[in-house]
Amino acid sequence: MKRGPAPVIDPAPSFDPATGPEVRASRPERETMRTEFDFELPRGYVDRDGVVHRHGSMRLATARDELLPLYDERVQENPAFTTVVLLGRVITRLGTVGTINAQVVENMFASDVAFLQDFYRRINAEGHTRAAVTCPGCSHRFTIDLAGGRLGES
Repeated sequence: MKRGPAPVIDPAPSFDPATGPEVRASRPERETMRTEFDFELPRGYVDRDGVVHRHGSMRLATARDELLPLYDERVQENPAFTTVVLLGRVITRLGTVGTINAQVVENMFASDVAFLQDFYRRINAEGHTRAAVTCPGCSHRFTIDLAGGRLGES
């Protein structure tokens, strides 16, 4: 039996590990989202040993975070306590305090709680931690980041 020419086999598409295959299926870009924000309390939380804790982090709230306080007995007795319970759920770090909960928040200075309420509103409703301010001395308008940092830093 006479053999004909050998069939020509197309080589597989080349693959370079550095660049990938010649033909690539397009993949959507992977989007990342910031869910935790650092802050610096104006006064600071003083623990039972007298240590002041000012630097912390707060995460974005979930629907569950906003609903669960409604079942708390303290909130049912006094709706104003909602803020304390909610902040106790979303603050993820405060200095070297081991566990952050409503008891920690209720023992903070009122000015720090007010700061955290505003911070919560900014990151959850507005999506940022910046605020427009005006210098009382020269009336110069500028933006500051409420997430903390040192004076003069933006």
